[in-house]
This record gives sequence, C-alpha cells and structure tokens, in this order.
Amino acid sequence: MKTIFNMNTKIVAFFALFIMTIGASAQIDRSKMPVAGPEPEISIDKPQEFELKNGLKVLVVENHKLPRVSYSLRIDNQPIATGKKAGVESLLGSMLGNGTTTISKDKFNEEIDFLGASLSFGFSGGFASSLTKYSERILELLAGAAINPLLTEEEFEKEKTILLEGLKSEAKSADAISSRVGSALSYGTKHPYGEFVTEETINNVTFGDAVAFYQKYFNPNNAYLVVIGDVEFKDVKKQIKKYFNDWSKSVDVTSTVAKPSPNVQYTQINFVDVPDATQSNLSITNNVNLKMNDADYHGALITNNILGGGGEGYLFKNLREEHGYTYGAYSSLGTNRYGASRFSASAKVRNMVTDSSVVEALKEINRIRTEPVDAQTLKDAKAKYIGNFVMALERPQTIANYALNIKLNDLPEDFYSTYLQKIKDVSVEDVQRIANKYFEAENLRVIVVGNGSEVLDNLEKTGIPIKYYDKYAAPTEKPTYEILIPADMDVSKVLNAYITKIGGKDRLGNVNSVKMNAEAELQPGVMMNLEMKRTNKNQFSQEIIAMGQSVMKTVVGVDSGYMVMQGQRKDMNEDELKDVRAESSPFPEVNYLNSSVTLEKIEKVDGENAYKVKVDDETSLYYSVETGLKIKEVKTSQMGSQSTFYGDYKEVAGIMFPFKISQTMGPRKFDFIVKEVKVNEGVTDADFD
Repeated sequence: MKTIFNMNTKIVAFFALFIMTIGASAQIDRSKMPVAGPEPEISIDKPQEFELKNGLKVLVVENHKLPRVSYSLRIDNQPIATGKKAGVESLLGSMLGNGTTTISKDKFNEEIDFLGASLSFGFSGGFASSLTKYSERILELLAGAAINPLLTEEEFEKEKTILLEGLKSEAKSADAISSRVGSALSYGTKHPYGEFVTEETINNVTFGDAVAFYQKYFNPNNAYLVVIGDVEFKDVKKQIKKYFNDWSKSVDVTSTVAKPSPNVQYTQINFVDVPDATQSNLSITNNVNLKMNDADYHGALITNNILGGGGEGYLFKNLREEHGYTYGAYSSLGTNRYGASRFSASAKVRNMVTDSSVVEALKEINRIRTEPVDAQTLKDAKAKYIGNFVMALERPQTIANYALNIKLNDLPEDFYSTYLQKIKDVSVEDVQRIANKYFEAENLRVIVVGNGSEVLDNLEKTGIPIKYYDKYAAPTEKPTYEILIPADMDVSKVLNAYITKIGGKDRLGNVNSVKMNAEAELQPGVMMNLEMKRTNKNQFSQEIIAMGQSVMKTVVGVDSGYMVMQGQRKDMNEDELKDVRAESSPFPEVNYLNSSVTLEKIEKVDGENAYKVKVDDETSLYYSVETGLKIKEVKTSQMGSQSTFYGDYKEVAGIMFPFKISQTMGPRKFDFIVKEVKVNEGVTDADFD
C-alpha cells in the first residue's frame, strides 16, 4: 500500500522573511526629506539632423565624454490593429535581429559578443551600442538586420511555439488577465491597444503573414535613427548614407486610428473570476486624452505623483501604511498623441480586504479632487520628480528619447530646457483642477480580478454596481459557487478518506522521519535549494540556500527552537514554538482527527471539486472530492495569503510524495521541484540541536 507524505512546509512564510531580509540593509529613513542640493542646470544638446531620400530621418547628438556610441532606430507607424492575426507583430519582432541574408544567426550573435556590443530588435525598431572604435561595424550590423533580415520558416515556427507556451503559462495568471481585460474594456477589442493575442490568433498567423507584415510596415517612410555618443557628425552622416541608402521605401501605411471605447456612464465594478487567485488585482481606470504638448502636461505629472507616484502618494500611504492591505499601491496617467490613453490606480490586495481596498482607493481619488493638496506635499512631489528627471539625464538613451519626443509629439525646441521651471510652476490650484479633469470619479471602471467565492459577497456590500466578464473581456453571468456537500459527509470522513487513501494509520505510524531536498528558480539562472527534515517527535528543521550561502535556517527541537537569517539567530518563544510544532509532524492529518477542524464547503481548485477543511483562522486545506488527496493549502496572515499546490506524485520506498510543490508569494509563484526524499534515514536528533 502506498503512502502520501504531507508537505505542510511553510516555505512561503520563511521565504517571505528571506526576501524582506535581503532588502533590509537598503532601508533609509523616509520620514526625512534629503537636503536639497544646488539648483540643476538643464542643458540638452540639440541634435544635428539630415534626411535620406528614402525618408529615414537622422538625429545626431555628439557626446565625447565616453568612447561609446548608441543607435536607436524607431519605426514610427500609427497603432496597428491586426485582428484575427493578433500576434504577427510579436512573431516578427522576435525573428528580427538574429542575422541577415548574408550572415547566419550564430555568426551574427558571436560577432556582437566579440565586440562587446549590444543589439536588439522589435517589430517597431531596434537599438545598438558599442565602443566608438567598433561603431561603424555595429551600425553596419544594425542596418543589415533591419534592411535584409534573416527570416526563415524554421525560426518562425520556433518563435511561434515559444509564444504559445507563454500564453499557456499566463492562462491562470491574475496579472496577465487583469492587463488583458483592462485594455480590452477600456479601448475596445477592435482598437490596436485593446486587442489581444490568443492561441487562435497565433495559429492564424503564417510565415508568409510575418514576412508580409515586415515588408509593409518595417520601412524607412516613417523611420527615425537617433545617434548619441562619441562620433563626428560628418563621419556618421557618411556611414549612415553608406549603409541605409539602399533601404527601399514602401507604400504609405498611414491610416485612421479607431477611437477608443467611451468611458462608462457610471462608476462600476467589472469583475473577472479567477477561482484560485490568492489575492485580488485592482485597477481603477478611465480613458483620458492627454498629449505631451498640452498645457496640462507638467501639472498632470505632479498630480499623478501626489496620488500614486510612489511611497509618498495618497494611495500608498492609505492602502499600505495605514491599513496594511497591500505591498504597494500606485497610479499612472498616460499620454498619447493619438488621444488614446488611461488614468489607472492599481494594487494587489488580500482577498479578505478587496472591498475595503476599493472603497479606500476611491476615497483617495475623491480626496485629491476635492481637497487642496498640502503645500509641503506639493513641494516634496516636485522635488522628487525633479530629482528623477535630472538623474535620467545621465543616461545617453534618455537624451535620444528626448530628441525623438520633440519630433514625434510636435514639441517646442525648448521643451526640455524649460521642463524644470514648468514643474516648479505647478500650483495647488493646478493639482485640484487637473485631478477633476482627468480622474473622472463618476465614470470609473473598477476592474477586479480575483477569487469570486471569497470576495464577491463583500464587494456587493459596497453598493457599487457590478458587471461580470470572462478572462477575455466578454460579458458573462454572475458566477455561482455553491456546491452542496453530501448529507453524510463530515470532516472526519474527509480526513479518514485521505489517511486511508495514503496508506492508513498503521503505515503512517511506522514513519519515524522524513528528509526532503528541493529546488526552485529564484530568478533566471539563480536556484534556491531547500532541505527539510521532520520526525514523529514533532522535530523540524529547514534550511534555504541561495547562491551557495545559507540565507535562512529554522530548527525546532523537543524543548526549544530558533531561526537564523543571514547569520543572525533569534530564539523562538513558546507561542512561536506551538505554532510550528502543530505542523511539524510528517502527517498532521492524523492529529487533526482529534482537533477542532471543520468542513466548510466544496470549492473549485484548478477546475477540480475539493473539500475545504478549516484548520484554524490562518490555515485551510483542500482535498480532492474525486481522489481524496490534498491538492492545496492556503495560509492567511496580515501579510496576505499564500497558497501551496501539490502535484506530480512519485513513489519512493513505497510512499507517494508530491514532487512539485508550487508556492505563491504575492504576485510571484515558485515551483519547487523535489530532488530527493528519504524515509527513516538521513535524520538524527543532532539535526535539531
């Protein structure tokens, strides 16, 4: 008979502490504003310009401070709607920059690496940079990749597979769903900014479609090339003519950009149900028509900064600092020369406070509209923005973007040299006026993506009308969650079914210890290793190793326990020991039979019906109705909710263990892959000293 090990690991709780520990050394006293330095003088070099016969417009800014040069190629097409073939532009972009018709992909990339240069492409342009002594060669490679790209059906199929796999991985992502639905509802699915990529639209795209898209839209007609760095104008002009003169013009692709959907007639909640979501994604939004050359532009920057520009914003102070609902709450106020942009206030919040977060966020939006901003708050917002602006000027790419912005957005030549003064001129009255103009309190979409079974009842109590949508922004009916529990089912039967399924009490009683090793990807290329040991005497140890160093260790012995984080030891008190010991047994379900756990309801977990068993106010366990196996665990605290999903069971020494343990922590998910499990070996009492 097979046994299934209960992995109630508390990985997330400890890992959360690890993440917070990493950042602790970087903390500063944010209650004190830094002493102001000397008033910066903004001097932005005016580019020298010329235009090729094919329409390519070139802007050159000489900067001889460092022996480096950068080239930014921008294809300035109007927004393009691709409809049933949405994704063709992404597929094309992923193929560009991987060789030319005369240089293979491998040789192309090898040479760039050899030169110590960088080169990247997308469907709307490319970027390259190198040391000055290699500047002409990297320009030549940039031109070759743009004008004569190596486009092969083999590469197309590879990129298509990658894109489809990405869509699958995002299918249950609340972040991806929130972004897709928010854009679709705001702009409309027929608008270039509102359409989205699906498996169907990707499969509609052929290699010929990608080539045709390149031929039609990737051309010099509306292209700009911005050169910044250690170059001489006359030399770089000669080089650009040499490598770009043969780039042929295409047909005129100018078209009318569709108008975005109008704002809603009244403030409403647009709800999307994601049953397994451990937190809710909030986005409070309305469309705006704001351009960089508008008189309101600089005031809009500061107004948004005050509402949700960072840790000093109204939203952050309310939702995080005052109420502890979220890790962060921010806002954005976009600009667009085609008149299609959005105001958005966003946060990711715990399920239990979703309704409260909506109410408090709306309160702050109303506050900036109705209450004059404090003079010191306005002063601090300006100082922060000016500081960020000045720091950005140190990057050559910033200068390139500014030079291009002046051209694309019909800005006056002194736009950036007068930038700081216009920021300083923003008044208290300006902030209130702009907030009323662009934050449309009576016409807001409150887009909520989350677990309806946990948040809808309370959202309804806000009194805000609710409309329901699916994950692709299509209207739908209110979801139903009530699944009747069989009359003869109770919590003891759920637990006994689980225990019987995994082998019975007698077999579990023969397990004296369990040792487990697992690993997860902390960030690309950086693995995190986990070693855990448990005994039937409720002894427990866990150590997390990252980049070859022990970053966290927890030990619970018979009489005491402690935690070590980055070399600092903290002994546990009696309450902390009690909490850990409650789950230190290899099979806590056996103990739960004699405790006050309750059977609450049946819920969907990844499309599967599961009994929800409440252990205490912080812990809920989910057991498959069909198999009896535990498939999910949820831990709730003031920090938020974390879920653990169990799968990929494999047999080791006659016992079945989940070899994939997926952990969520806020917006992140970590897949721990178990590498080794040992039963009744590899564990001694000395491990818990």
